[in-house]
Amino acid sequence: MTEPTIADVRAAAQRIGPYVHRTPVLTCTALNAMCGAELFFKCENFQKAGAFKMRGATNAVFSLSREEAAKGVATHSSGNHGAALSRAARCRGVPAYVVMPVNAPEIKKAAVAGYGAEIVFCEPTLQAREEKLAELVGRTGAAFVHPYNDPRVISGQGTAALELCEDIPGLDAVITPVGGGGLLSGTATAVRALSPRTRVVAAEPEQADDAFRSLRAGKIVPAEKPDTIADGLRTSLGSLTFAIIRQHVEEIVTVSEQAIVEAMRHVWERMKIVVEPSAAVPVAALLGRHQRFSAKRIGVILSGGNVDLSRLTYFS
Repeated sequence: MTEPTIADVRAAAQRIGPYVHRTPVLTCTALNAMCGAELFFKCENFQKAGAFKMRGATNAVFSLSREEAAKGVATHSSGNHGAALSRAARCRGVPAYVVMPVNAPEIKKAAVAGYGAEIVFCEPTLQAREEKLAELVGRTGAAFVHPYNDPRVISGQGTAALELCEDIPGLDAVITPVGGGGLLSGTATAVRALSPRTRVVAAEPEQADDAFRSLRAGKIVPAEKPDTIADGLRTSLGSLTFAIIRQHVEEIVTVSEQAIVEAMRHVWERMKIVVEPSAAVPVAALLGRHQRFSAKRIGVILSGGNVDLSRLTYFS
């Protein structure tokens, strides 16, 4: 697979424009004071389907030829990518098939079903996902769209950072969460081309820290039984995303489960917007390491807002 370029990100922006929101960039005086920095929040929690995943999925679906798309698209996902792919498929008028772990949040199961996809459930392991997906593709002939290790998906995810750099030039750093690495590698691709002096940093749960360990080891270290409330960050890096991250990402910061919950609560209370745990991870990193980012202008990509309200015991 070929690493995407800024030209690919720009082409993706044109391709997906009719189907996604150009999300707002918000600020918060209270969080600035808490972090000792000037923060600019790219609010992908306001994106269609509730997360940045809509960008990459839409770019992938609309990049397919008519023949490739005819039998539909398929993927495996814990929720946000599955919902995004289902919505993108509906926009193009083709079927969608999604393999989901049985422990995926109910709100995300409902979203995938609501966009009209056929769901196949599996055990919550990568092996189970891949086996069920192979069976599904064999049965339907659908085109597989990987959740993150796909240059079309990465290019689409990079459009969020493209917009952020256009709206807020001269940032000192941009920070995103990292799971499979699609958002992070797309962000790195865009930021390095548009603003070479801007650092690209990622944040990850301590209890799902495969990206942190992989970057340190210089090779992919798969996640082993990740256990975090940030369900969107439980996946391991892919070969393509890891290659881009190794080249362009300066640091991956890990945060505790308690820090994630506290950061999510601060965003809810101070900004009056809903973000899911995965989106709160970079905020937790900024709150926990504020001296490193002191007096800097920081772009923060809030990755999504698909919260399972039945789990509000987070805050109890």
